[in-house]
Amino acid sequence: MFTGVGEPPSHRSPNMAASSVPSTAPVPYPPKRFLVLFDFDETIVNESSDDAVVRAAPGQQLPDWLRHSYREGYYNEQMQRILAYMAEQGVTEDSIRSKVEQIPPTPGLLTLFHYLQSRKQDFESVVVSDANMYFIEAWLERAGARHLFHRIFTNPASFDAQGRLVLRPFHAHGCQRCPDNMCKQVIVREYLARRQQERGGCPFQRVFYVGDGANDICPMLALGPRDTAFPRRHFPMHRLLQEMQDAGTEGLKVSVVPWASGQDVVDCLKRLEEER
Repeated sequence: MFTGVGEPPSHRSPNMAASSVPSTAPVPYPPKRFLVLFDFDETIVNESSDDAVVRAAPGQQLPDWLRHSYREGYYNEQMQRILAYMAEQGVTEDSIRSKVEQIPPTPGLLTLFHYLQSRKQDFESVVVSDANMYFIEAWLERAGARHLFHRIFTNPASFDAQGRLVLRPFHAHGCQRCPDNMCKQVIVREYLARRQQERGGCPFQRVFYVGDGANDICPMLALGPRDTAFPRRHFPMHRLLQEMQDAGTEGLKVSVVPWASGQDVVDCLKRLEEER
């Protein structure tokens, strides 16, 4: 696993009550030049963390009535029902955490993490994910990579007194393109504006977005022509961006560089970093 600052931490339950958690690192001066935004499921880890956790359920699967209760656009609501069912079946926090920690990283992802660690004076990294805080922090802590991320924007999740992992929506929004609980474009626009203010009016020179899914499309409309989208090759984000480019979609200005391995992202970052 990634061990940029020593061995992975011992098994413990992180504080995950907040949905957007800053690191404790001081604000650097001069400000970092670049911002790297990461999705989590199938971008940092090589499968859906929700799917991995379901393997902790009895028989490693869900009953039909629960699987068929999903409503389009309300996946967060569905996952709340799944977690409640798992608690009723006696699935423990240790079992859930173990399944999360066992998810493999995507190919070359740790190489990308090592590169960002080696260039930490230039790159600020952030997670923007529709997973949840418990899963993301559990995995990053086990990988020894939590220190890389200045913020994590995701759905709040924490265990209650009855041992149930309680999941809540990140925010409400008016975007018609996005799931009811999260619009990543809103998050990205607000974060860029806030960081520019915190940095004394200095914007990032370039923004990079590494993702894979359909819900990673909306934030592309918040990026400019000097920015780069890294869609995972042959995943929905890649296909949808190709369709948008072919159609000449208004508002899509970002450059698109597909990736199959984290090394592909590293190679591109190295080239762009040299451009002042």
